[in-house]
Amino acid sequence: MPYQYPALTLEQKKEPSDLAHCIRDPSKGILAASGPTESTAKRLQSVGTENAEENRLAHRQRLLTAGDRMNPRVEGVTLFHETLCQKTDDRHPFPQVITSKGGAVGIKADKGMAPLEETNGKSTPQGLDGLSERCAQYKDRADFAEWYCVLKIGGHTSSALAILENASICQQNAIMPNVEPEPLPSGDHDLKCSPCVREKVPAAVYRAPSDHHIYLEGTLLKPNMVTPGHACTRKFSNEETAMATVTGQALLGPYAPFIQAWGGLKAFQSIR
Repeated sequence: MPYQYPALTLEQKKEPSDLAHCIRDPSKGILAASGPTESTAKRLQSVGTENAEENRLAHRQRLLTAGDRMNPRVEGVTLFHETLCQKTDDRHPFPQVITSKGGAVGIKADKGMAPLEETNGKSTPQGLDGLSERCAQYKDRADFAEWYCVLKIGGHTSSALAILENASICQQNAIMPNVEPEPLPSGDHDLKCSPCVREKVPAAVYRAPSDHHIYLEGTLLKPNMVTPGHACTRKFSNEETAMATVTGQALLGPYAPFIQAWGGLKAFQSIR
């Protein structure tokens, strides 16, 4: 069948590939500052602050202009569209603030999840319409794009097709796709079921890359930690959780660089 996007040229492959391998420094990480307006509203409301644009700007400015203690540990920052277009009080665009500290700039490319009717809770990411045009606009300010897809562990999961098409569109616009399929920790599944699903999801995501002309070495996969469901009655040790996570990582394959997400855990739980 014909494909909308042709295979990448050698020149098109170089930039996302270089960035993908540069950004996987084991001593650094990607700061997720891509929460949409609704998520930021909850944080502001928790401290009695109105969810107004000027307050969201002040919140992001405090985060992105933090002291030098954080800079050596941050390889890149993912931004929400609103933040990508905002400036600090001294009129410096936020992307410029990030790059001046040696970080890469990311953009949340999806437009959130939408439920699919008659699918028992199945949902799909929105935002493929117009994505190529948005990527062309992002290119002057962003180096990579994050595509977030929530998956429920059970008999019904979202299709990997939207993730594959997103990666192809981003690479055609010289933006490295950061693919984040996230099996949710909700449910009563145990640690034996969770690794099986978390291994199958990346496999499904990368099963047909050649059919969509995706250059794997120029992508970044962001799997989350392997954990039992929040409603699981059996307790697992930190060592068992760590072993399940590391085992899942080993099965991801050698081609696509990846970074580890916390997977809904608090920072101190992930460190343990």
